[in-house]
Amino acid sequence: MTNTPIKTILNPHYLYLLLDLLSFAFPFLCSFYRPAPFYKQWKYLWPAILIPAILFLAWDEVFTRAGIWGFNPQYLTGIMIGSLPLEEILFFICIPYACVFTYFALTHLLERDRLFPHQELITSALIVAMLVIGMYHLEKLYTGMTFVGLGLFLAFQLLKLRPRYMGRFYIAFAVILIPFFLVNGILTGSFIEGEVVWYNDAHNLGIRMGTIPLEDLFYGMLMIVMNVSIFEWLRQR
Repeated sequence: MTNTPIKTILNPHYLYLLLDLLSFAFPFLCSFYRPAPFYKQWKYLWPAILIPAILFLAWDEVFTRAGIWGFNPQYLTGIMIGSLPLEEILFFICIPYACVFTYFALTHLLERDRLFPHQELITSALIVAMLVIGMYHLEKLYTGMTFVGLGLFLAFQLLKLRPRYMGRFYIAFAVILIPFFLVNGILTGSFIEGEVVWYNDAHNLGIRMGTIPLEDLFYGMLMIVMNVSIFEWLRQR
Protein backbone atom coordinates (compact mmCIF):
# COMPACT_ATOMS: atom_id res chain seq x y z
CA MET A 1 0.00 0.00 0.00
CA THR A 2 1.36 3.42 -0.95
CA ASN A 3 0.80 6.04 1.71
CA THR A 4 0.06 9.63 0.81
CA PRO A 5 1.27 11.92 3.62
CA ILE A 6 -1.36 14.05 5.32
CA LYS A 7 -0.50 17.67 4.64
CA THR A 8 -1.12 19.70 7.73
CA ILE A 9 0.01 22.98 9.18
CA LEU A 10 0.24 21.26 12.55
CA ASN A 11 3.50 20.06 14.01
CA PRO A 12 3.57 16.26 13.37
CA HIS A 13 4.47 15.75 17.03
CA TYR A 14 0.80 16.52 17.83
CA LEU A 15 -0.74 13.97 15.44
CA TYR A 16 -1.51 11.23 17.98
CA LEU A 17 -2.75 13.79 20.51
CA LEU A 18 -5.00 15.34 17.86
CA LEU A 19 -6.50 11.94 17.00
CA ASP A 20 -7.31 11.37 20.69
CA LEU A 21 -8.94 14.76 21.11
CA LEU A 22 -10.95 14.63 17.89
CA SER A 23 -12.22 11.15 18.79
CA PHE A 24 -13.40 12.51 22.13
CA ALA A 25 -14.70 15.96 21.12
CA PHE A 26 -17.83 15.13 19.11
CA PRO A 27 -19.19 12.46 21.51
CA PHE A 28 -18.49 14.76 24.45
CA LEU A 29 -20.38 17.67 22.89
CA CYS A 30 -23.29 15.39 21.96
CA SER A 31 -23.44 14.08 25.53
CA PHE A 32 -25.60 17.09 26.42
CA TYR A 33 -28.26 16.38 23.78
CA ARG A 34 -31.51 16.73 25.73
CA PRO A 35 -33.53 13.78 24.36
CA ALA A 36 -30.66 11.40 25.26
CA PRO A 37 -28.46 13.10 27.91
CA PHE A 38 -25.39 10.90 28.10
CA TYR A 39 -23.80 13.15 30.72
CA LYS A 40 -26.33 11.80 33.23
CA GLN A 41 -24.69 8.39 32.81
CA TRP A 42 -21.22 9.61 33.75
CA LYS A 43 -21.35 8.10 37.25
CA TYR A 44 -21.60 4.69 35.57
CA LEU A 45 -19.35 5.54 32.64
CA TRP A 46 -16.15 6.64 34.35
CA PRO A 47 -15.64 3.42 36.36
CA ALA A 48 -16.47 1.51 33.17
CA ILE A 49 -13.65 3.36 31.40
CA LEU A 50 -11.06 3.48 34.18
CA ILE A 51 -11.17 -0.16 35.37
CA PRO A 52 -10.38 -1.65 31.93
CA ALA A 53 -7.92 1.21 31.29
CA ILE A 54 -5.81 0.07 34.26
CA LEU A 55 -5.69 -3.48 32.88
CA PHE A 56 -4.95 -2.41 29.31
CA LEU A 57 -2.27 0.09 30.32
CA ALA A 58 -0.50 -2.59 32.37
CA TRP A 59 -0.67 -4.88 29.32
CA ASP A 60 0.55 -2.01 27.13
CA GLU A 61 3.49 -1.26 29.41
CA VAL A 62 4.64 -4.89 29.45
CA PHE A 63 4.33 -5.30 25.66
CA THR A 64 6.11 -2.00 25.01
CA ARG A 65 9.01 -2.97 27.25
CA ALA A 66 9.16 -6.37 25.53
CA GLY A 67 9.34 -4.77 22.07
CA ILE A 68 6.08 -6.35 20.88
CA TRP A 69 4.97 -2.89 19.79
CA GLY A 70 6.25 0.64 20.19
CA PHE A 71 5.78 4.28 19.26
CA ASN A 72 7.30 6.61 16.70
CA PRO A 73 8.60 9.76 18.47
CA GLN A 74 8.03 11.73 15.25
CA TYR A 75 4.29 11.81 16.05
CA LEU A 76 4.44 12.22 19.84
CA THR A 77 4.68 15.24 22.13
CA GLY A 78 7.47 13.52 24.06
CA ILE A 79 5.64 13.37 27.41
CA MET A 80 6.17 9.86 28.79
CA ILE A 81 4.72 8.00 31.76
CA GLY A 82 6.77 4.87 32.25
CA SER A 83 7.33 3.43 28.78
CA LEU A 84 4.09 4.89 27.41
CA PRO A 85 3.53 8.25 25.74
CA LEU A 86 0.84 10.51 27.18
CA GLU A 87 -1.16 10.07 23.97
CA GLU A 88 -1.35 6.31 24.47
CA ILE A 89 -2.75 6.77 27.98
CA LEU A 90 -5.32 9.25 26.69
CA PHE A 91 -6.27 6.71 24.00
CA PHE A 92 -7.71 4.42 26.70
CA ILE A 93 -9.93 7.24 27.94
CA CYS A 94 -10.95 9.05 24.76
CA ILE A 95 -11.71 6.01 22.61
CA PRO A 96 -13.81 4.15 25.23
CA TYR A 97 -15.77 7.35 25.89
CA ALA A 98 -16.58 7.65 22.19
CA CYS A 99 -17.45 3.95 21.88
CA VAL A 100 -19.76 3.75 24.91
CA PHE A 101 -21.42 6.97 23.76
CA THR A 102 -22.03 5.37 20.36
CA TYR A 103 -23.52 2.29 22.03
CA PHE A 104 -25.73 4.47 24.27
CA ALA A 105 -26.87 6.68 21.39
CA LEU A 106 -27.82 3.70 19.23
CA THR A 107 -29.96 2.24 22.01
CA HIS A 108 -32.07 5.41 21.70
CA LEU A 109 -32.06 5.57 17.91
CA LEU A 110 -32.88 1.90 17.31
CA GLU A 111 -36.01 0.88 19.19
CA ARG A 112 -35.76 -2.79 18.26
CA ASP A 113 -32.76 -4.99 19.03
CA ARG A 114 -32.78 -7.01 15.80
CA LEU A 115 -29.85 -9.19 16.84
CA PHE A 116 -31.30 -10.14 20.22
CA PRO A 117 -32.60 -13.56 19.00
CA HIS A 118 -29.13 -14.35 17.65
CA GLN A 119 -26.86 -12.78 20.26
CA GLU A 120 -26.00 -16.02 22.09
CA LEU A 121 -25.20 -17.79 18.81
CA ILE A 122 -22.93 -14.92 17.72
CA THR A 123 -21.22 -14.86 21.11
CA SER A 124 -20.78 -18.64 21.18
CA ALA A 125 -19.25 -18.62 17.70
CA LEU A 126 -16.84 -15.87 18.72
CA ILE A 127 -15.85 -17.75 21.89
CA VAL A 128 -14.99 -20.91 19.95
CA ALA A 129 -13.12 -19.03 17.21
CA MET A 130 -11.15 -16.87 19.64
CA LEU A 131 -10.12 -19.74 21.91
CA VAL A 132 -9.15 -22.08 19.07
CA ILE A 133 -7.10 -19.46 17.17
CA GLY A 134 -5.61 -18.00 20.35
CA MET A 135 -4.56 -21.34 21.81
CA TYR A 136 -3.08 -22.45 18.49
CA HIS A 137 -0.98 -19.27 18.29
CA LEU A 138 0.00 -18.83 21.94
CA GLU A 139 3.64 -18.32 20.96
CA LYS A 140 2.57 -15.13 19.15
CA LEU A 141 1.94 -13.09 22.26
CA TYR A 142 -0.28 -10.37 20.77
CA THR A 143 -2.44 -12.93 18.97
CA GLY A 144 -2.59 -15.38 21.86
CA MET A 145 -3.38 -12.91 24.62
CA THR A 146 -5.91 -10.96 22.57
CA PHE A 147 -7.86 -13.91 21.19
CA VAL A 148 -7.82 -15.99 24.37
CA GLY A 149 -8.62 -12.93 26.49
CA LEU A 150 -11.63 -12.04 24.34
CA GLY A 151 -12.82 -15.66 24.26
CA LEU A 152 -12.60 -16.03 28.04
CA PHE A 153 -14.32 -12.71 28.74
CA LEU A 154 -17.18 -13.50 26.36
CA ALA A 155 -17.52 -16.95 27.97
CA PHE A 156 -17.69 -15.35 31.43
CA GLN A 157 -20.32 -12.96 30.14
CA LEU A 158 -22.41 -15.66 28.51
CA LEU A 159 -22.31 -18.10 31.43
CA LYS A 160 -22.26 -15.75 34.42
CA LEU A 161 -23.65 -12.34 33.47
CA ARG A 162 -26.10 -13.61 30.80
CA PRO A 163 -26.44 -10.11 29.27
CA ARG A 164 -29.46 -9.09 27.23
CA TYR A 165 -27.69 -6.19 25.50
CA MET A 166 -25.16 -8.03 23.33
CA GLY A 167 -27.28 -7.72 20.20
CA ARG A 168 -27.13 -3.96 20.60
CA PHE A 169 -23.43 -4.18 21.35
CA TYR A 170 -22.72 -6.03 18.10
CA ILE A 171 -24.68 -3.45 16.10
CA ALA A 172 -22.83 -0.62 17.85
CA PHE A 173 -19.48 -2.32 17.25
CA ALA A 174 -20.26 -2.57 13.53
CA VAL A 175 -20.87 1.20 13.48
CA ILE A 176 -17.72 1.84 15.54
CA LEU A 177 -15.67 0.05 12.87
CA ILE A 178 -16.07 3.09 10.60
CA PRO A 179 -14.02 5.47 12.81
CA PHE A 180 -11.89 2.50 13.93
CA PHE A 181 -10.53 1.97 10.43
CA LEU A 182 -9.86 5.70 10.03
CA VAL A 183 -8.14 6.31 13.38
CA ASN A 184 -6.31 2.99 13.58
CA GLY A 185 -5.41 3.28 9.94
CA ILE A 186 -3.61 6.55 10.57
CA LEU A 187 -1.96 5.20 13.72
CA THR A 188 -0.59 2.21 11.80
CA GLY A 189 0.65 4.16 8.80
CA SER A 190 -2.18 4.96 6.42
CA PHE A 191 -1.98 8.47 4.89
CA ILE A 192 1.26 9.32 6.74
CA GLU A 193 4.95 8.66 6.31
CA GLY A 194 5.94 5.82 8.59
CA GLU A 195 3.58 4.92 11.42
CA VAL A 196 2.61 6.19 14.85
CA VAL A 197 2.47 2.71 16.38
CA TRP A 198 4.71 -0.08 15.06
CA TYR A 199 4.31 -3.82 15.63
CA ASN A 200 6.75 -6.70 15.88
CA ASP A 201 5.21 -9.18 13.43
CA ALA A 202 6.84 -12.11 15.21
CA HIS A 203 4.07 -11.72 17.80
CA ASN A 204 1.05 -11.41 15.50
CA LEU A 205 -0.42 -13.31 12.56
CA GLY A 206 1.00 -10.88 10.00
CA ILE A 207 -2.47 -10.33 8.54
CA ARG A 208 -3.18 -6.66 7.84
CA MET A 209 -6.44 -4.87 7.05
CA GLY A 210 -4.79 -2.14 5.02
CA THR A 211 -2.10 -1.17 7.53
CA ILE A 212 -4.00 -2.42 10.61
CA PRO A 213 -3.02 -5.77 12.21
CA LEU A 214 -5.98 -8.16 12.40
CA GLU A 215 -5.44 -8.46 16.15
CA ASP A 216 -6.28 -4.77 16.64
CA LEU A 217 -9.90 -5.52 15.67
CA PHE A 218 -10.34 -8.04 18.48
CA TYR A 219 -8.18 -6.09 20.94
CA GLY A 220 -10.59 -3.20 20.40
CA MET A 221 -13.61 -5.48 20.79
CA LEU A 222 -12.25 -6.82 24.09
CA MET A 223 -11.73 -3.33 25.47
CA ILE A 224 -15.12 -2.03 24.34
CA VAL A 225 -17.12 -5.06 25.50
CA MET A 226 -15.48 -4.69 28.92
CA ASN A 227 -16.43 -0.99 28.96
CA VAL A 228 -20.02 -1.73 27.99
CA SER A 229 -20.36 -4.68 30.39
CA ILE A 230 -19.24 -2.66 33.41
CA PHE A 231 -21.36 0.30 32.27
CA GLU A 232 -24.48 -1.86 32.01
CA TRP A 233 -23.77 -3.74 35.23
CA LEU A 234 -23.50 -0.49 37.17
CA ARG A 235 -26.65 0.93 35.55
CA GLN A 236 -28.66 -2.18 36.36
CA ARG A 237 -27.59 -2.09 39.99
